[in-house]
Amino acid sequence: MKKRKNHSPDFKAKVALEAIREEMTIAELSKKYGVHSIQIGTWKRAAIENMATALTRRGGTVIPPIRWSTSYILFKQRTSLKKKGNLT
Repeated sequence: MKKRKNHSPDFKAKVALEAIREEMTIAELSKKYGVHSIQIGTWKRAAIENMATALTRRGGTVIPPIRWSTSYILFKQRTSLKKKGNLT
C-alpha cells in the first residue's frame, strides 16, 4: 500500500497561488508538482476563502483602510499649489 504524502503549508500555498494566477492550467500544475488536480483545486478554494483571515488583526477585526487626516490632505494640496506657483 502506498503511503500518503504530507505536503507542507508552504508548498500548498505556492501551488495554490500559482493556481490562482491562472498562468498554467490545473492539469499543467498537477503534472509539474505531482499532485492530483482535485487537490490543487481544493487548495486554491481554501486559499481564496481564507484570504480575509490574513488581513485581520489578532483581535479579529479587519484592518481598516488608511484614513488621511484633513490637515494632512490640506497640507499636501497647499504644497502642490506652491510648487505650481499658484500660491505664495
